[in-house]
Amino acid sequence: MNFKGLKNTIEQKIKDFNPSVTTIDKYIIKKFISTYFVALAVIIGIVIIFDISEKIDDFVDKKAPLMQIIFKYYANFIPYFVNMFSPMFVFITVIFFTSKMAANTEIIAILAGGISFKRLMWPYFLTSLFIFVFTLILNLYIIPPCNKGRLEFESQYVKRPFENTNRNMHYQIEKGTYLYVKSFSTFNNTAFDFALETIEGQDITSKLTARNAMWDSTHGVWMLNDYVQRINDNGVETIKTGKRLDTLLAIDVGYFYRRNNSDEALSIGELNRLIAAQKLRGDKTVQQAQIEKNTRYALPFSAFILTLIGVSLSSQKRRGGIGMNIGIGIALSFTYILFLQFARMFVYAGTFPPLIAMWIPNLVYLIIAFFLYKLAPK
Repeated sequence: MNFKGLKNTIEQKIKDFNPSVTTIDKYIIKKFISTYFVALAVIIGIVIIFDISEKIDDFVDKKAPLMQIIFKYYANFIPYFVNMFSPMFVFITVIFFTSKMAANTEIIAILAGGISFKRLMWPYFLTSLFIFVFTLILNLYIIPPCNKGRLEFESQYVKRPFENTNRNMHYQIEKGTYLYVKSFSTFNNTAFDFALETIEGQDITSKLTARNAMWDSTHGVWMLNDYVQRINDNGVETIKTGKRLDTLLAIDVGYFYRRNNSDEALSIGELNRLIAAQKLRGDKTVQQAQIEKNTRYALPFSAFILTLIGVSLSSQKRRGGIGMNIGIGIALSFTYILFLQFARMFVYAGTFPPLIAMWIPNLVYLIIAFFLYKLAPK
């Protein structure tokens, strides 16, 4: 390659990667953002109508106040829904307005003006970055308190009161201290067949059993009925029995009240502390908290991947027109959401740890995105 050719190549590379925002970039960014929020508003409106028709009987039967329906339920429901279907909104948005630009030969005009397909992706990337930050902030800081209000409303006016149906529960309360409960009644906060053991090395140093243990919320103590306490002090065992024992135990009654979706209402700091506590006590529900944590980071990242797929699919005219592109976009976005839900089964089955399992959909679709991106300029 001669000097002139090398110079032209370098100039073309600089032009391709020029990060400055041009008029065309502003035009694409404006279309992307405006279409995204219009799609959000339209679909959210439709979903709210269907949700009201589904839950209207519960609202009437349980006499839910109108202000709470509006401000405690639906005001908190909207961020939750936006987060859940964010990949679909991004994908449909990109497919819709890019297909329209291609149908109007705007894409051809842009490329004919000397802008490479790679450079065309720059405004899409910037907008995806905005959506990524937007959904990440929603996930970490806004949605958890919204979910708390929504779940409280659902518990009171929509769903039946929580009942703990677990049996033979084992927890490690702290290092070397283990709790066993055969069952727990949320009606009167009572744990049946209660047993608490302290183990040092290979020896059981103490064991406290009771027919049941009832939580006294007024005094903050557990009331043990028909208890037996065994203490092993260097091989010397002492036994104490009685009808009732009020004791301060490091057992949070909240252990027995966790719903499957209660992790959604925790901030990222609370979620990290819950995971650490659940690991310590050997709680099998730690997988749910780990899935929730990793989903909060994996889902926003999909904005980049699905945007790349959307542009690659819709930047050329098709015989089926915009309708076919939108149909493809809806199908792919739903398969992504379905894949993300299916990835949870990898965790429960023990196939992959939560960190890997919840990022598998992004990895698979990233490979698809690069494949389509390479084909698109052709």
